[in-house]
Amino acid sequence: MTGERETAVPGRRTWQSRGGGRVRGAVLWDVLREVLARVSGQGPCDVVDVGGGTGGFAVPLAELGHRVTVVDASPDALAALERRAAEAGVSVRALQGDAVDLPEVLGESSADLVLCHNVLEFVDDPAAATHALTRVVRPGGAVSVLVAGQVAAALHRAAAGRFADARAVLEDPDGRWGEHDRMPRRFTRETLTELAAGAGLTARETHGVRIFADLVPSALLDDVGAAEDLLALERAASVHPVLRELAAQLHLVAERP
Repeated sequence: MTGERETAVPGRRTWQSRGGGRVRGAVLWDVLREVLARVSGQGPCDVVDVGGGTGGFAVPLAELGHRVTVVDASPDALAALERRAAEAGVSVRALQGDAVDLPEVLGESSADLVLCHNVLEFVDDPAAATHALTRVVRPGGAVSVLVAGQVAAALHRAAAGRFADARAVLEDPDGRWGEHDRMPRRFTRETLTELAAGAGLTARETHGVRIFADLVPSALLDDVGAAEDLLALERAASVHPVLRELAAQLHLVAERP
């Protein structure tokens, strides 16, 4: 099922961070800015946010002047997106649909950048969904994929004293610790890269997101100095060949040749 809704409110083009400066999201925004500059040549480009929900990424990107389309299966999320975009004074296109339906909903080679954040963990067929991303992005364009990290889940279960769960996460093909695990699947850098390659994408870079931020007391983030130091640590660790594997989320930037 697909449907289209659009909020077209002319307004400001200057992006004002809505949480983008927070430690847990800053590394991801750093990467997205670089990717956008690369694929757009510093000008506006066509961005598709798959499963973009209420517009946490879509609205700030629209404020930067990009043409943004959100495709989400939830009509409630799209309605919230419309309200958020209207409050920000920007235009965001909202389409109801699933990841695998992208080529039919949007058309082939219709986007310069496709975001697929926190989606592949939940779809029925991650390979089919990734193939759909490839078909929608233009040659030379980029795909940004964010997924839950398998190794981090094992570490967190072990830190909570759930040692059997931690072992199960490492041994289970989907990275789950049991039937009560609410996460349908998790990924390693290797499995994520293989998934992209199988869909015809070329992996350009992989980052770890939230390596240390989830391990420190939240009160530390209220201290400006400590938060800045933690952010600097997260940025350095995000590309470290060992530490990035320990991230709560893995971020892959891939390109369509």
